[in-house]
Amino acid sequence: MSETLVVVVGPTGAGKSDLAVRLARALDGEVLSADSMQVYRGFDIGTAKVTPEEQEGVPHHLLDVAEPDEPFSAARFVELADRAIDEIHRRGRRVIVAGGTGLYVRALLRGLVEAPPAAPDIRARHARVRDEQGLPALHAALQRVDPEAAARINENDFVRISRALEVHEQLGRPISTLQAEHRFATERHPSVRLGISPERGALRRRIERRVDLMMAAGWLDEVRRLVAAGHGETAPMGALGYRHLRAHVQGTLDLDEAVRQTKRDTWRFARRQLNWFGADPGIRWFDDGTQVDAGRVAQRL
Repeated sequence: MSETLVVVVGPTGAGKSDLAVRLARALDGEVLSADSMQVYRGFDIGTAKVTPEEQEGVPHHLLDVAEPDEPFSAARFVELADRAIDEIHRRGRRVIVAGGTGLYVRALLRGLVEAPPAAPDIRARHARVRDEQGLPALHAALQRVDPEAAARINENDFVRISRALEVHEQLGRPISTLQAEHRFATERHPSVRLGISPERGALRRRIERRVDLMMAAGWLDEVRRLVAAGHGETAPMGALGYRHLRAHVQGTLDLDEAVRQTKRDTWRFARRQLNWFGADPGIRWFDDGTQVDAGRVAQRL
C-alpha cells in the first residue's frame, strides 16, 4: 500500500490552500491540487489559483494542466494525480492533497464508478437542448429518469447533468444506481483527512470579501481576455463567477448584479461542498486552518 496522503478539504474560501502550504513546509511535502477549475490554463483569479508567491517555494501539482477547450474528467484527474503521487514519493516527500472538488477527492481515494465512455453525439444533443430550452429543461429530464441524481446535481451544472442523462441513455439504468452499487469501499490510497469548516456566518462573509478582492485583482479583465481569445463557450467559463461576468461582458447583465449573483451562488456552492464532505465520517474537522497542529498530523502519519 502506498504512503499515507494528507488530504485537506472544505468549502471554497475556507483557507485550504494556506493550510496545505503550511503542512507541506512542516512535513517536507508537496501540494497536489484537487480542484476541477484550477486545472485550466488562463482561469486564475476567479479560481483562487495559488500564485508563485503564495506557494512559498512549495511545489504544486495539477495546476494549469489543461487548455480551456480540452475535456477534463475525474478519470483524467486520477490518472495525473497517481502519476504525480508516485513522483513525489520517489523523491521521498509527503503528498498534501488540497481541494474542494469532492468528486475528485473521492475518485482519488476510493475509485470511480464503472460507466460507459463519453458519447460526444449525446453530449452535443444535450448542448442543443441547453441552448434552445435552457438548463432547467435538461435538469427536468434528469429528474424524470433519475430523481436521486437530480437532487444532488445543481441545475446549472451542465457537465454532470449531461453525464447522468448520457449514462441512463446508454445503459438504461440511473447513474445513482451504479454509484450505490459501487459504494466506494476500496481504498486506493490511505489518507489522513482534515476538513476546515468555519462558522456559517463567518464563511459567508469570507466568500463575499474574497469575491470583492478578486474583482479588485482584475477578474473582469481576465474574463474579457478569455472571451476575446475564443474561450467564452468553454466548460470552465460556465463555472461560478465566470458565467456571470461573461454575461456582463456580453452585455446581458449589469456588473453589480453579476457580482451579487456570484456571491450568492458561491455561498450556495459552499453549502453543497459542506454537505458532500460532511458525509465522510473519517474527516477531522476544524473551525480554522490555524487550529491544525502539524506536529500532531505527523504523529498520525
